[in-house]
Amino acid sequence: MLVAYIFHAVYQAHLLFCCVQGSWDDGLSLLKMDMDVEMKEDLGRSWSLLSWVASCVMVFGGMVPYIPQYLEIQRTSNTEGFSTRVCLVLLIANILRIFFWIGKQFELTLLMQSVVMIATMLAMLQLCCNVQGTNRVATKQHHFTDLDLRYFWSWSRFEDYLLFCFVFMVFCAFVTFLFLDSTLFVESLGSLALLFEAMLGLPQLLQNFQNRSTRGMSVKMVLLWMAGDIFKTTYFIMNESPVQFWVCGLVQILVDVAILLQVLYYDPETRGKL
Repeated sequence: MLVAYIFHAVYQAHLLFCCVQGSWDDGLSLLKMDMDVEMKEDLGRSWSLLSWVASCVMVFGGMVPYIPQYLEIQRTSNTEGFSTRVCLVLLIANILRIFFWIGKQFELTLLMQSVVMIATMLAMLQLCCNVQGTNRVATKQHHFTDLDLRYFWSWSRFEDYLLFCFVFMVFCAFVTFLFLDSTLFVESLGSLALLFEAMLGLPQLLQNFQNRSTRGMSVKMVLLWMAGDIFKTTYFIMNESPVQFWVCGLVQILVDVAILLQVLYYDPETRGKL
């Protein structure tokens, strides 16, 4: 009888231990699940923050390379080292990209980037016009309304550049309205916009070649071009943007490299700037 009682007590203790052990395991499992959920939420918040920062860099990063050149022109009151046709290329490219967005809505970040770049290029043109107006001797003025192709993009007043942009935007709006339902037109518009953007550094490359010098050009601007082009090409690929975007980025990187090689070839003393 005593043995049976002892056996029964031991059995009950074993059952109690199993129950406690089971509850402990369940508690550990629940704790682990809670930690996993919290970790996933933290990772999600971190990724959202990084994505937001990347978007801000995409929107405003494009204007950064022009700050050194802007300051250089202000300091020297000389625009000879900077090709204003860079502004022409970027204005056309970003105006076309805005209408491309109307036909095919891609990331809003890229639309905002275009607006910022248009404002930046207009600021650069205004500075160049002011400096050239101060340095210009009494010669005949040239205006957009003259319709003289010999002086295209070499006008005397900033207002002429604004007028050109306005006329170009009205023309693009009219054509886009007519062919908005055509997928071929929309895709061609996007390709044309990015073709112009890919040629961003080409005017500067040609001007350096004609001058046989890179003096007056901000090397920091070109280095920032390259850094920005590498960043945005990576951004395009990671965000699965239309193929036109990352092909454009790769072409721009090649042009940036060519300009830096010009710095080394034409002006060896500027190598220290690199």
